[in-house]
Amino acid sequence: MCSECGDSSLRKQVGRENCEGRSGANSACPISRRGFLAAGGLGATAMAVQTALAAASPASAAVQSSAGSGLPPGKPLRVKPLLLYAIAQRQEKTSWRPYGGLKSRADVDQEAKRIDAELKKLAAQAEFPIDAAPASLVGSDAEAAEAAKTDSDAILLFASGGPVEWLDRIVASKKPCIMFVRHRSGPVYLWYEIVHWRYLRRNEDEMKPTGLAVDDVVVDDYADVLWRLRALYGLKNAKGTVCVALGGLQSYSGPGAKFGPVRAKEVWGYEIKEVPDAEVAKRLEKARSDPAVLQEAERLAAQLLAQPNVTLETERRHVVSTFVALHVIRGIMRELGATNLGVSNCMGSLIRLLDTPPCLATSILNDEGLTAFCHSDYTHTPPGVLMRWISGKPSFVCNSHIPHHGMISFAHCAAPRRMNGKDFEPVKIMTHFESDYGAATKIEYTKGQTVTCIIPNLTCTRWQGFRGKVIDSPSNDSCRSQVDVAIDGDWRRLLTDMQGFHTIVTYGDYLREVGYALKKVGMGWDNFSA
Repeated sequence: MCSECGDSSLRKQVGRENCEGRSGANSACPISRRGFLAAGGLGATAMAVQTALAAASPASAAVQSSAGSGLPPGKPLRVKPLLLYAIAQRQEKTSWRPYGGLKSRADVDQEAKRIDAELKKLAAQAEFPIDAAPASLVGSDAEAAEAAKTDSDAILLFASGGPVEWLDRIVASKKPCIMFVRHRSGPVYLWYEIVHWRYLRRNEDEMKPTGLAVDDVVVDDYADVLWRLRALYGLKNAKGTVCVALGGLQSYSGPGAKFGPVRAKEVWGYEIKEVPDAEVAKRLEKARSDPAVLQEAERLAAQLLAQPNVTLETERRHVVSTFVALHVIRGIMRELGATNLGVSNCMGSLIRLLDTPPCLATSILNDEGLTAFCHSDYTHTPPGVLMRWISGKPSFVCNSHIPHHGMISFAHCAAPRRMNGKDFEPVKIMTHFESDYGAATKIEYTKGQTVTCIIPNLTCTRWQGFRGKVIDSPSNDSCRSQVDVAIDGDWRRLLTDMQGFHTIVTYGDYLREVGYALKKVGMGWDNFSA
């Protein structure tokens, strides 16, 4: 009898070492980039995602989705460009002309058309949806007052000219504002010269609370506009998340239990809906008595396991149990309009209810575009959700280890596969480590891959972050999905200052976006890779 999976036939099939997940080699099959989403039968969850995100034709999207297509998009970021200008009038024997290359109304009209064309190009290049309205002109007090009422998610201030009062009125609208000024891209803008000392410092040395910060000012480069819009897009879609707490609330710490749900609601606008075990049990009983549900679970399990980059090292029945559990979980999330799932008592009441730990189920949900994490813990849920929307990729919520020799290890049994947001990493489906039961994922991470690592503190007031590179996916006796990351930054300071416990790991470098978004919600931020 195999100690790992409890099945002597499986032990013969894969070998003792492979079955135990300690020294077995990866599958020799080439990695498939074929349609796991379509093969995985994700219609129900894709529908839930698309409905919650106000996307069109959810059923057809589910059928057509495949590796390489990307996660479902969120609500578009509505951006309103405003061109602030002042046309100077010549006067004799006095300084009448300020900096600025817009000298006539014709110049202004031409600049507005240029802005519209540039933003159209920017929106086409973005990997997230941007709805950019036509540029409006602000050349008077009345126009500034009207501009402050604009119905948008963000304002792009093209500050060619005009007085401080116009800026104050628009910024006072409390909508996120990004100021764009021209230098080398020309015609030069007045506020390129004076934004720092006249607006941000109010003609003094110290910064003043104007509602605009240095990070809100961009000179010439639309790439710098884009990453700020990406942060605001992530923030828009992360706020107001509807969460299902399966089995109720749960936290790894006293501070997390005290502050997590409160901060999730106050800072992020979360709506948390607790679903007790009794309700889950009732739905599972109904599902297990429905031949159609059981037949579909068998079919989905077969299709998943037929993928050449998927290796089974546990009993097949646990994969089938996972799809039965997913049928129930998807139904709950769809009914409650939720896009986030937290699971409490994973190794207690829930594993007995599901007849498998929820590890593989949460992995699949993350790969579909939802967010699903171990534990209904609202210390790590907000950064996991924000990173999903900023990056357009799933996030691996995992246990952190002690930094050493410039590296750090992370591990958990519920890891997504679709880490680049499009394609699927190779996976071994194994037992959950601590229970040695059920179905969990061991992912082979891409060596050399840049990752963003976010560690939220337990009082939910501050996040820590650093950039790193994947150096290994070991097979130690610990949580199944393991990744060693070389730290790009001050690892000794991380060693002494690290807080929290769970870490959110995402493919790509999004430290700028995270820091920018956190300032908008008043959260603290420590960037160890700055």
